[in-house]
Amino acid sequence: MEALLSNVDWTEIGWASWDTLVMVGMSLLFSVLIGLPIGVLLFLFGKRQLLEQPVAYAVLSFVVNVLRSVPFIILLIVMIPFTVMLIGTSLGVAGAIPPLVAGGAPFFARLVETSLREVDRGIIEATQAMGASVRQIIFGALLPEALPGIIAGITVTAITLVSYAAMSGVIGGGGLGDLAIRFGYQRFQTDVMVITVALLVIFVQVLQMVGDRLVLYFSRK
Repeated sequence: MEALLSNVDWTEIGWASWDTLVMVGMSLLFSVLIGLPIGVLLFLFGKRQLLEQPVAYAVLSFVVNVLRSVPFIILLIVMIPFTVMLIGTSLGVAGAIPPLVAGGAPFFARLVETSLREVDRGIIEATQAMGASVRQIIFGALLPEALPGIIAGITVTAITLVSYAAMSGVIGGGGLGDLAIRFGYQRFQTDVMVITVALLVIFVQVLQMVGDRLVLYFSRK
């Protein structure tokens, strides 16, 4: 075992781990910034909601469903021209972020919509009875009440993005996935593959633990 581990380039693994954290962190940030308002709109445009708009809901829901239905490995390839146009390259950490956001934002938007639907209807009706505007209802009632569910959604999205980031290594996206493919698969270095998998498992466990603690903290007793 020591002989196998001695052949591992720990500096390379360290940089690959950092690249994975950057990819997940940046893509999660943009996924939340884009997915949160989309999720709110999906809720508001829904049937018997504050801004019921069947046509707008159908169009927005269709776009979200299309992006969610495309397997991420295919989305990576399909988005290469757009990524090159936007970033200048489809390789490395920067090249992996646009498809990660395209895969993560609609996923998170649906989770936000689901969380908002779980808010007690009576709370919305009470704020309406007090003369609150739609904006006040959203920021003063809906989002605060749905916060634990939204945080849980962010946690699930982050864990999903970890697996997506690993898959981006197929097209040279960098990170642990790229390392596992180049060294673990193509060069048959089983030790690198095992270490890569172990690090990904650790990342997921830490994300889940932090997310669970935040949900518990923000949940009303």
